[in-house]
Amino acid sequence: MLAVIETTNDGDVAVLTLAHGQVNALDLELLTALPDAFAEVADAAAVVLTGAGRCFSAGVDLKRIVEGGRPYVERFLPALATAVLTVFDHPRPVVAAVNGHALAGGCVLAAACDRRLMSGGTIGLTELAAGVPFPTVPLEVMRHTAGPALDRLVLTHVRLNPAQAAAIGLVDQSADVVADALAAARELATAPPEVYALTKAQLHRPALERISAGRDDVVVTEMWAAEETRARLRTFLAAL
Repeated sequence: MLAVIETTNDGDVAVLTLAHGQVNALDLELLTALPDAFAEVADAAAVVLTGAGRCFSAGVDLKRIVEGGRPYVERFLPALATAVLTVFDHPRPVVAAVNGHALAGGCVLAAACDRRLMSGGTIGLTELAAGVPFPTVPLEVMRHTAGPALDRLVLTHVRLNPAQAAAIGLVDQSADVVADALAAARELATAPPEVYALTKAQLHRPALERISAGRDDVVVTEMWAAEETRARLRTFLAAL
């Protein structure tokens, strides 16, 4: 079986490349592989996360949600939360090299990184367009990163190009995104590791406290697994 995440090293920086199908869609296999990949590079000075091909990640594989129904949803949503928190909580610097579209869950995965550099495509939260609600972890990670822009991103499901995303502080534009991400990762890694880890934990504490207090995920799971939602997703997918 081919690896869904490719790991290489550029000196003391680990490069994790999502390499799963044409658009690196987030499914159970990719999400369960991500924590393992981060564990394998735990000793690296920093991590760059990017995508193979034309996309960083086009988001959740909705076809799998439709086909798998409740049993799949009940495994998928916890795996999504674990994968996003793995990136968000990693004690060393993590920089996203957004090489193309980063939509819905792909946007969340990029937002979980400490910095985001983007060279092309669009970035945005398209969950409401598809008719599914936000689980607590993705929403709170986005709140941490997007700040006041979150309402617009969520409620209008706008897709931003790199210049538009840079204007709201979601990304920094870059022409050579992997090279610039490597440089950014090395710059962040100049801080003593224990100091960086503590500072990152302090910055993330409000988001993690809101996640810990989250009370909506039982309802979210029910809505994702509902036949009405699966019917909406079939219509949404047919229109793509």
